[in-house]
Amino acid sequence: MDQFTRRSLFAVAALPVALSAAPAVAEDAHEKQLREDFAWLGKYAAENAALKASGKPVGLVMMGDSITEGWKGNHPDFFATAGRVCRGISGQTTPQMVLRMMADVVHLKPKAVHIMAGTNDIAGNTGPMTPAQSQDNLVMMTEIARASGIDVLLASIPPSDGFPWRPGLAVTDKIRSLNTWIADYARRAGATFVDYTPALATPEGAMKPGTASDGVHPTAQGYAVMESVLMPMITRYQVA
Repeated sequence: MDQFTRRSLFAVAALPVALSAAPAVAEDAHEKQLREDFAWLGKYAAENAALKASGKPVGLVMMGDSITEGWKGNHPDFFATAGRVCRGISGQTTPQMVLRMMADVVHLKPKAVHIMAGTNDIAGNTGPMTPAQSQDNLVMMTEIARASGIDVLLASIPPSDGFPWRPGLAVTDKIRSLNTWIADYARRAGATFVDYTPALATPEGAMKPGTASDGVHPTAQGYAVMESVLMPMITRYQVA
């Protein structure tokens, strides 16, 4: 064996060691959060503890994803009314919300919960999901609330003709189909169906001009439109 061959064999043998010693690619912050706290129960833990300790009554909890979370940031006056609590988390899917129902809704002992979910199921944010899986999760959230004596308002998924973070995904018909199911299930379950579609949607199924910043997330104007639909349904859940 000549010197060149010996050096070549040594280099090949050492390659796995060199590769194993290479630093791992930095884990994405969102992936890390999903791994350590899939449902993100920690996000509102301190606020929930403070609210329960205060003894203040809760009239309405808003459970959802970024569309719900953005409501407080873009139209905070809605939550200035006593007893209204926002528990939306950006990017969340229905399986994550199911896991949050006890901590972020039931333990707060509200009179009612407003559930708006499904956008990120369609987007596949936590992996591929079938409509039946989304439906099962909405049923679970409804039954958890009702078993705890909490009234349920099931909201339609806001319209959209495309998700910026999922380019090319056809979403309009999927949203319409799931909303049809939500409306029927709400009727069968004795829940209140909150239909935002007529107020927000164009005939093609997109958000009306001025009501969304990116075709999905409402602007302050969009939230004002949604509140005009919701307000008559929640007056009975006011607290002192």
